[in-house]
Amino acid sequence: MHAPEQLAGRLRASGRKVTPQRQGIIRALEDDNRHPSAEMVFEAVRSHMETISLKTVYQTLNDLADLGEIQALDLGTGALRFDPNVERPHHHLVCRGCGEVRDVFTDIAGLELPESAAHGYDVDSAEVIFRGTCDRCRTPVPTQQSQPTQEDQWPI
Repeated sequence: MHAPEQLAGRLRASGRKVTPQRQGIIRALEDDNRHPSAEMVFEAVRSHMETISLKTVYQTLNDLADLGEIQALDLGTGALRFDPNVERPHHHLVCRGCGEVRDVFTDIAGLELPESAAHGYDVDSAEVIFRGTCDRCRTPVPTQQSQPTQEDQWPI
């Protein structure tokens, strides 16, 4: 994603207004490597701008994706996620537990679609999603064993 000043110019050049709401959304996305959902961006912006609407966030994210400034990703986490890292090709690692998404910069040697499986498509890119469980989800959280109170026990 371009720097906010450059992005404002690209929005104007495409006939879109650069509103305070859009500027807040751009700032929220800047250097965000969490691959946020629209709801995550909404919450981040709403903490500084209470009047922003979720519709404005969705529209702005879709506009930024149309401009190629961010990538909309359906990673199977239940919500569309947005990746501002479009400068360098990469794949993604997704936690099955919490839905955390990480960029994976690796060359997957030999990854290609056989012509017989291409169904006539002219394939020019491939995306790989690795799935697993992150450290936080794999580490059991200790539970506190509470002592039963007299109310919790059956009468004798």
